[in-house]
Amino acid sequence: MNRSIIRAAAPRPCTLVVCRGCCCGNSRKHPGTDHAWQLERLRAGAADGGFQVRTTDCLGPGDQANVIVVQPSTAGRRAGGRAVWVGFAMDDDCTDDLVRWVTQGGPGIAEPPTTLELQFIRPPREARTRARR
Repeated sequence: MNRSIIRAAAPRPCTLVVCRGCCCGNSRKHPGTDHAWQLERLRAGAADGGFQVRTTDCLGPGDQANVIVVQPSTAGRRAGGRAVWVGFAMDDDCTDDLVRWVTQGGPGIAEPPTTLELQFIRPPREARTRARR
């Protein structure tokens, strides 16, 4: 008899999706920002804090660069957390706030710092349409 075992998917941690396309991460557009350091800091935080960091070419709202999307963990999604878009994420304080928030659990688990909430932006229309599917 051949039995197949279906296992539940492993829980996903909170994930930061960091835009590094045409506008975000561009030292010509934002010369006062150390984009490489920011990505290093986020990755170091992920190694210590149990979250993931991914990069992507372009998330869309280049006029609000740098853009980072905070995707909830499996537990955060079950608790009602949804992806949060953060714009103008270029300084050390914002980077530290992001690392601290996602280390604490991120959307659905932990409250974001008030200063970070001021940088929340609406996702572009295309992303909102995909999220409803």
